[in-house]
Amino acid sequence: MEPQMISASTLGFSYDDTPALHDVSFGVAAGNLVLLAGANGSGKSTLLAVLAGLASPGAGLLRVADLRLPGQERALRRISRLVVQDADLQILGATVGEDLMLGRSATDEAMVRSMAGRFDLAGAWDQPAHTLSWGMRRKLCLAAALLDDPRLLLLDEPFAGLDYHGTLEMRRILTENRRKSLTQVVAVHDLDPVADLADQMLVLDRGRLVLSGRPAAVMDGVRTHGVRPPCSWLAGRGLVPWDDGYG
Repeated sequence: MEPQMISASTLGFSYDDTPALHDVSFGVAAGNLVLLAGANGSGKSTLLAVLAGLASPGAGLLRVADLRLPGQERALRRISRLVVQDADLQILGATVGEDLMLGRSATDEAMVRSMAGRFDLAGAWDQPAHTLSWGMRRKLCLAAALLDDPRLLLLDEPFAGLDYHGTLEMRRILTENRRKSLTQVVAVHDLDPVADLADQMLVLDRGRLVLSGRPAAVMDGVRTHGVRPPCSWLAGRGLVPWDDGYG
């Protein structure tokens, strides 16, 4: 059996007196790519914040690697990275190179430039970050996150606003991370671009975990909870790659 990276037991979280997560329990094996699906307001972003150590569970217990929450949020923030939907909220440097070098010394520059090359950002090293396309800004945030060598990568709607080429690039990045055994949790409301890549799917509805399992095993139930199955699934072809005539 693969070791568990995440184990959540009856997690709860509230904003003041408004519950956002209720009795959420699940496990994630190390190296898995997990889809966190649900309609807007279902609790996806809240659960990502808890998994990133940015919010503390109000109830229940969360284990990530050898850490326990509540109690070890700061340590969790050292081994996890969350990339939010709006890339502009995470880009702090004036240029691509400045953003990637934040918190690093000159001796790290060769390593950082290598990461920029992996994301096709090497040629934009001196380019003002605000002039990048939406997809390039998203890749800049991902590159910055991976420079910290996290054990857990959390992505909030990484496909939102991407064109065809950007979607293919995002799929490539997720696949490469998976080959490197990086545990990834990807929050989405649109399953089409990524369902075929996932090892596991979690579906939230009004803060409750209503479906959990391999994507093909739970896909017939997602429409009940405000999530549309991929076009290939609706066409009776199962889960096929997004660009195989259904993108």
